[in-house]
Amino acid sequence: MGTVERRRRRGVSALTLLCATALLAVSAMTGSAQAAPTPEPGAKSLEQVRQEIDELYRQAGTATDAYNLAEGEAKAQSAKIVEIAKQVVAGQDRITGLKNRAGAAARAQYRSGGMPAGARLALSGTPSQFLDGADRIRQGEKATTDLLSELNRTQSDLQKYAKDASAQWEKLEANRIKQENSKKQIEEKIKSAESLESKLEAEEKARLIQLEQEAQYKAQTAWLSTGVLKEINSSASESGKKAVQYATAQMGKPYVWGAVGPDSFDCSGLTSQAWRAAGKGIPRTSQEQLRLLPKVAIKDMRPGDLIIYFDDASHVGMYVGDGAMIHAPRPGRNVTLAGAGSMPIRAVVRPDA
Repeated sequence: MGTVERRRRRGVSALTLLCATALLAVSAMTGSAQAAPTPEPGAKSLEQVRQEIDELYRQAGTATDAYNLAEGEAKAQSAKIVEIAKQVVAGQDRITGLKNRAGAAARAQYRSGGMPAGARLALSGTPSQFLDGADRIRQGEKATTDLLSELNRTQSDLQKYAKDASAQWEKLEANRIKQENSKKQIEEKIKSAESLESKLEAEEKARLIQLEQEAQYKAQTAWLSTGVLKEINSSASESGKKAVQYATAQMGKPYVWGAVGPDSFDCSGLTSQAWRAAGKGIPRTSQEQLRLLPKVAIKDMRPGDLIIYFDDASHVGMYVGDGAMIHAPRPGRNVTLAGAGSMPIRAVVRPDA
């Protein structure tokens, strides 16, 4: 058994033990004299606070996805503008060259006394000179026509480049505004969640963590009770193993929205970088991962596959086997192992299908 496999299995065992311990602790606390006091009438229970905090962080996750998508689009548009600028410079250089050629032709005509080519041809003394001159006239006329056509095409290209650049600037500005709005939403949601949590006493904060674990444990238990693990028996691909190895090595690093490592990650930052380390570039956001990557049935899920969570595809984790996944949960939490069914599953996608 390889090092990664042993580490993963130890992690899964630790996950099982952690969930069981959390449930026992919650049960013991509920039936003991140290249980949290009954809330005053009209006051929110700790469970309600937990649900509100979770919802705020989930909304922040949705806004983070929008921010990351806008950031990626802005980078692509900036690169496009740079490319257009290069095309404009090349076009201007081409026009300069064409004008120089046209000027040379005009100067040559001036040196010949300004006599039209047809007149010079009529005054030629021999038939052979006449025929040679006629051929040169045709060649000259064609060269002039080609020169003017190329000049017109180049000028038309420059006009098109100008329109393209203007359109890209408009998109860039729209994405900048979208980024700012998303950033504002993220900061507001996180601030609200942190404000709720900061009002709790130390014992309540500890209890809050236990409630989180209990909710995850119940969801995972319900998922496993469907017999799903009996159907999931696929082994990881070679690239999937590399992606899992990368993700596993990030455990303990903090969640930071918009981060793609190496010291911190958001949820899709972790999954996209893990697959990049495995040699496969995938979309940056969980919503784009859902939209663009091939979907597989849960029963066919294998380590390395990505699990997209919630109806709005605002969260993603990486399946590592034995009913577990690795993810970057939310602000204030670190990259960790969790039950693959501990949140509502929207779909499973496979980067290396």
